[in-house]
Amino acid sequence: MKKRFGLWFALVLAVLSASAAMAEKATEEALPVAETEAEYEEEEVFADWNPEAPALHTLIDYVEAVTDESSEDYIPVEDRIAVFDMDGTVYGELFPTYLEYYMLAWRILKDPSIEPDEEMLAVGRTIRDCALDNSFPADMPMQHAVQAARAYAGFTLNEFADFVTQILNRDADGFEGMTYGEAFYTPIIEVVDYLRENDFKVYLVSGSDRFICRTLIEGVLDIPPENVIGMDVSLEATGQNGADGLEYVFTAGDDIVRTDRLLIKNLKMNKVRQIVREIGHQPVISFGNSSGDVSMHMYTISNNKYKSEAFMLIADDSERDYGIPEKALALGDKWAESGFHVISMKNDFRTIYGDQVKKTGSFHWLEELAENREAKAEPEPIPSERPEVGPAPDAAAEAEPENADVQYVMYLGTNAKGTDKPVYTEEQSKEVLIDILLRHFGGYTIQEAYGGWTEENGDPCREYTLVIYLSDTTLEAVHEAADEMLETFDQSSVLIQTNPTVTEFYAG
Repeated sequence: MKKRFGLWFALVLAVLSASAAMAEKATEEALPVAETEAEYEEEEVFADWNPEAPALHTLIDYVEAVTDESSEDYIPVEDRIAVFDMDGTVYGELFPTYLEYYMLAWRILKDPSIEPDEEMLAVGRTIRDCALDNSFPADMPMQHAVQAARAYAGFTLNEFADFVTQILNRDADGFEGMTYGEAFYTPIIEVVDYLRENDFKVYLVSGSDRFICRTLIEGVLDIPPENVIGMDVSLEATGQNGADGLEYVFTAGDDIVRTDRLLIKNLKMNKVRQIVREIGHQPVISFGNSSGDVSMHMYTISNNKYKSEAFMLIADDSERDYGIPEKALALGDKWAESGFHVISMKNDFRTIYGDQVKKTGSFHWLEELAENREAKAEPEPIPSERPEVGPAPDAAAEAEPENADVQYVMYLGTNAKGTDKPVYTEEQSKEVLIDILLRHFGGYTIQEAYGGWTEENGDPCREYTLVIYLSDTTLEAVHEAADEMLETFDQSSVLIQTNPTVTEFYAG
């Protein structure tokens, strides 16, 4: 009896096991392919992407390869460095232009707490008048950077963060259901989170002001403030008053304030320079959207000891955003030829800013930035000839301060006049120029800039330019230095501007 019972029990177990196996197989066949565990997780992680997006699959394949210790493409955790541009890559830039442009225009044209001079007003008006049709002059990035440094000078960092936050709380122009502080591309936020979850150290490398970026991403992107790199101005203590930092001692009563001295506009090669200085590792993955990011991409994927990738986002969606498809697709072809993976906002993003956000198709830009300042009286016209009878001596002394001075501003191009090719590298150009200035003037103040134009055949041309500021000298001395620059840099001319100014060496 015991033997028969054992045989019967074994048969029952076999039948039950077979039935369970058949049921499991039937369940698997009934489930759609997308409901396997791995793909279900992908759907959760990338809910705002279209699941068939080629760039998304490239990204996932890459991350899986470099985080698998058994893979020949494995990258140690300490070398998993990811860099992201901000405007147009992580954050919107088409309402109707960059956030930092709007912020500066509002500061100059509307903020009652500042008294802008004519130079600052001109830049604010240019931003306002050119944004809707993107008709900015070629040097707008540097014009903006210089005037932004001036317009925000004197803000403590907390005061500046409060100013930025006030702007971020406003409704984003051209959209409904979204403030400026919410205008992030939600699919890219998912990418940032995905990389961090896979032990990548993520950096934001932006052309926008570092402190604007830090305030903007707070509570949105899980990127620490020390991982934010951007345009920079010099900082000093409230009591420092221009004293050298090696001589001034920070006190308990001090705070940190912004100055009007621009340090760097973080675009193009400057992004690479800042990555090397501040990160100290070559990135292995890079995300951008424009020519300002090409240098960063090429640095990432060129001569890298690890498997590396670069992604370019194109603004080809004119239904949910203000992209221009024809322009974007042409750029997409160009980026693909350069070895970058193209992300299409139109085809690859299920949503851009979130399902609650709608494009309105209209802007309130010009009305919002209409000037409300009292018109300044026009200056008296300067006579073309000196009158026969001059003013009395006392009146002349009042008209011209004792410390009246002249500032000379020189613009030195570095492309040879015969070839339009650089004579030296950018670093070499600065060193050669500094040597000239030290020999002629005993000191120097220079600033980097870029110029550009279109040749008659339609080819674009750009030129690295050095701007030189000189005071306490003569036009004759300036011309002597310019003669050496013309020969050394093979130039046809050097642009010289003469600006009346008042100089004060303030020491307390």
